Amino acid sequence: MSNQTYEYEELCEHLRELLAERNVAEIRQELCKMNSFDTAEFLTDLREENENLMVLAFLLLSKEQGAEAFAELDTPEQELIINSISDSQLGSIIEEMYVDDAVDLMEELPANVVKRVMRAATPETRKLINQYLKYPENSAGSIMTAEFIDLKKYMSVRESIARIRRIGEDKETIYVCYVTSGDRKLEGVVTVKDLLLHDDDDEISGIMDTNVIFAHTTDDQEDVADLISDYDLLAVPVVDKEDRLVGIITVDDVIDVIEEENTEDMDKMAGILPSDTPYARSPVVELWKNRIPWLLFLMLSATLTQMVMTHYETALAAQAVLTAYIPMLMGTGGNSGSQASTAVIRSLSLGETETKDVLKVLWREIRVAVLCGVTLACVNFVKLLLVDRMLLNNAAVTIPVALTICVTLVFVVIFAKVVGCTLPMAAEKIGLDPAVMAAPLITTLTDTVSLLIYFRFAQMILRI
Repeated sequence: MSNQTYEYEELCEHLRELLAERNVAEIRQELCKMNSFDTAEFLTDLREENENLMVLAFLLLSKEQGAEAFAELDTPEQELIINSISDSQLGSIIEEMYVDDAVDLMEELPANVVKRVMRAATPETRKLINQYLKYPENSAGSIMTAEFIDLKKYMSVRESIARIRRIGEDKETIYVCYVTSGDRKLEGVVTVKDLLLHDDDDEISGIMDTNVIFAHTTDDQEDVADLISDYDLLAVPVVDKEDRLVGIITVDDVIDVIEEENTEDMDKMAGILPSDTPYARSPVVELWKNRIPWLLFLMLSATLTQMVMTHYETALAAQAVLTAYIPMLMGTGGNSGSQASTAVIRSLSLGETETKDVLKVLWREIRVAVLCGVTLACVNFVKLLLVDRMLLNNAAVTIPVALTICVTLVFVVIFAKVVGCTLPMAAEKIGLDPAVMAAPLITTLTDTVSLLIYFRFAQMILRI
């Protein structure tokens, strides 16, 4: 355990003792030592012990610290606090929050709670929140914030720094400032470093960078995350259809987007419908609803496998030993397909591969599949003859049987990797999430085809 973690836990324990004693003055003093994230963690832990204590601790925070901690809390804790405070207290919290955090709050809370929050907000804040809520879900407009520093190109360095000092306290970031025209069109960008390294009388027009990387309000949030990652930006400006600057997206917002998108992809790749509720807070019924559709689909699709085995029932009866190796072949095919699909989906999400590269990807995976298939077949051939035939005394495992299994193995791996790499790219091409074409679907398809390949080779080699 690190010293920092130990100190945090020690402070939390001390705060619990002070709350039990209702020592208000010292509680406030101790709470001031915590940052917003740790405060939110402490409040969440308190809720599990005593909801009243959590609300009491929150009400003892300063107005600014309370708003910052409130933005870090999960929806259940936010809803509890909202239902426990007055309209004036709620209004103060909303006014202190950044607009993007307030918008996120509106999207997560129940409708009746949202109405109360909106009533508590000032008309100006309410108008701004409503404007942001109109943007498409998961778009740049829906996650941007309006708290940014804007400058004019005719301003001097001295005037610019004075403006930053005057309005910068409530802004999301002051390190990057945006130069706009009289009609709010984006003209350039300048950093605080640029201002500090130039003379006071220099004009912004001679300092600013006019080659601005920006996003549109309708751009997908994942594309914006890629933009910030690719260009190593602290923030990216967001413009509307008329190229007017309407907000910015900061790197901390992008981290949340990346986490959200990665979680969604992992759910889809595991055959689970994505959910906004964290696993630890998800009711059993919700988990059931998210999982059962894919499980039903996969169970019913296994009918194809059953039909293949029924069709070759006579062949299996003639060479019963073949049945023992079906799980190994199907498992290897599924694993091979999963490897290829995971690699391709990751490459697509990082922008390393595009759908036009499908032939290059296919050729690469075929070569990998041949190498993997031949290696597995050689090892398996030796294993069949030494372990299964000699050590386990299974006389039914003859050289022709071993050859049938191993040849099948090579072609199953090739097929699985071809399917694993092409299905995600096909999904991307037609506008679907590549993660949908992941392990469960590919495994089901591979299982059926593996059996067809297996029995076909058995007929050819073993004459059954």
